[in-house]
This record gives sequence, structure tokens and C-alpha cells, in this order.
Amino acid sequence: MRTAEFDFDLPQHLIAQHPPAQRGASRLLQVGAAGIADRLFADLPALLRPHDVLVLNDTRVLKARLFGQKETGGQVEVMVERILGEHEVLAQVRASKTPKSGSQLLLADAVTVTVLGREGEFFHLRFEGDACAKEVLERHGKLPLPPYITHAAGDEDEERYQTVCALEQGAVAAPTAGLHFDEAMLQTLRDKDVNLGYVTLHVGAGTFQPVRAEKIRDHIMHSERYTVPQTTVDAIATAQANGGRVVCVGTTGLRALESAAAGGVLQAGSGDTDIFITPGYRFRMVDVLLTNFHLPRSTLLMLVCAFGGPEQMFAAYRHAVAREYRFFSYGDAMLIEKEQ
Repeated sequence: MRTAEFDFDLPQHLIAQHPPAQRGASRLLQVGAAGIADRLFADLPALLRPHDVLVLNDTRVLKARLFGQKETGGQVEVMVERILGEHEVLAQVRASKTPKSGSQLLLADAVTVTVLGREGEFFHLRFEGDACAKEVLERHGKLPLPPYITHAAGDEDEERYQTVCALEQGAVAAPTAGLHFDEAMLQTLRDKDVNLGYVTLHVGAGTFQPVRAEKIRDHIMHSERYTVPQTTVDAIATAQANGGRVVCVGTTGLRALESAAAGGVLQAGSGDTDIFITPGYRFRMVDVLLTNFHLPRSTLLMLVCAFGGPEQMFAAYRHAVAREYRFFSYGDAMLIEKEQ
């Protein structure tokens, strides 16, 4: 398949720049065998069934963006992609000239960083001093909003660009389908006997990168770290034994589950995944996907086309544009049944 097949026209004014006034005050486009229906996110409890299991991604977005200077005085921006250990990270580094191995950077006028080397598009950096990398980022970093959001991160984003279940620090982008949930909605689902399960997938900056290869088979997928705990494996097994469905919140959670079931059976554990899901993929674990609307020519758009069927999904996207749904991270949601 060609990447151009996953393109679509999106008016700029439909790209949501701010979250709705309250979590959950979004629209919901339902897509499935019965067709396409306009709903509200508040309708979600009525669309789920007792014994379903709802799986959320509990990753927490790092304050991953740091600004500073090189030894020569030139300006530099560091975007941490992954924490490797207490003092070391992989990061993108933007500067007028590429920093050399062994050189040092001064970030936030407070932290010295040594460039240890390069791994592909990322730089291997070491934070000098006593403070660990997570502490440095929390104290001096800025929240990394997606490139299509045009304002700098403010107080509103500090709260609303994290999910209410965010626990495990490590992502550089939010699992945005989870942003719709508040504690009241989660409790309503529990009261309806919808079980909740959690996975962790630390979303990387590659999630925003368009596929530039002409043929999708030539695209090199970015790698992300995931964990699926035994409690979630057990919750899914219980749901399936009772006739319930696996309802995944977000493409990130889906990628974690599908990666953990690559051997045919869902296994608890951690690992790195570069799974690239495109039409023709056979889904093992997920029956229903709750997700936001995705970028043209992106791996995530390809994933939802694989899940719901390309014809149905592009019909849904055309409908969403015509009805002026809000797109991307702070936008509205879709509830998609797996194509049979």
C-alpha cells in the first residue's frame, strides 16, 4: 500500500488548540457495523456492557523540553525521548551546529550535560551532578506539547495534558484518548461492572512523525517501551470468560496489548515495541477502540484503518470534517468496533 492512500484534507480551524472546559465535555463519533453515529463522550457508559474491560495507558508525560547553551554560547534545545538510567537519557538536540561527543551543554542555567555519543537520530546525554534525570526534568523542564498546538505550554496544559490515571513517568506525549476521562466517569463505569485495567506505554516523539516513505512497507517504525502487568492479563481473561469485550483506550494501549500477545497468548511483562499495524493485520486482543482523530499520513491513521476497515474509517473522517469535530490531542473522540 502507498502512503498517499492515507492522506486527507483537514481545515486548520478543526485542529483543537485547547482542551474543552471540562474533561469529558467532548463529542464522540461511534463507528461500527451499524454505521456512523454522532454522540457525546458522556454517552460512553451506555455504549459499554457489564463484564467489558476498559484498558487505559497510565504513562505520565515528562517535562521533557529543556533550553540552554553550548560551550560556545550557541542556543540549544533538548527534547528527552527516553530516560536510560538515573543520570542518562536519549534526546533530540536542536542547535545551529551538531554538538560533538565529549562536549557539554548548560541547560536552564543550572544543569551541566555531557554529550556521550549518538544513536541514530538521538543523542546519548549524561546529566552531571547529584540530581537524577527525572528530578532535573521536573524542576527545569517544560511540558512538550505536540507540534500542531501553536501556544507554549501553560498552567492549563500542565493539568489537562496529563490523564487522571497518569502514574508512570516516561512519555513525551500524552495518550490522548485518556484525556477525556475524569474520576467520575471511571467510577460510573465501575458501577456498571465494567472492569478497569492498565498498561504502560511511554509514548515517543515518533508518534507525530508522518510516514515519508512512498510505500508503507518501507517505513521504519520508532520503538517505545511498554509494560503489561499480570493484573491486566487476569482482568482481560475474566472479561473474555464472561462474554465481555476488551475495550482499549487509545492506540498506545492497543499497541502494548498486541505486542504482549505477539506469541499468540497475552503475556505479562515489559519490552520495547516497534509494532507497525497496517491494513491486513490480524488483531489478537482488542474488540473496541476508543481513540482521537489522527494526523494524515501517520502510522496511527494506518492503525485505525486496519482496525475499523479503511473504507469505513475514511467515511468516518469525512463525516467528522463535515460535522466539524475537533481533531488531534485536545479534540473529540471516536469509538470504533473492530471490523469483522
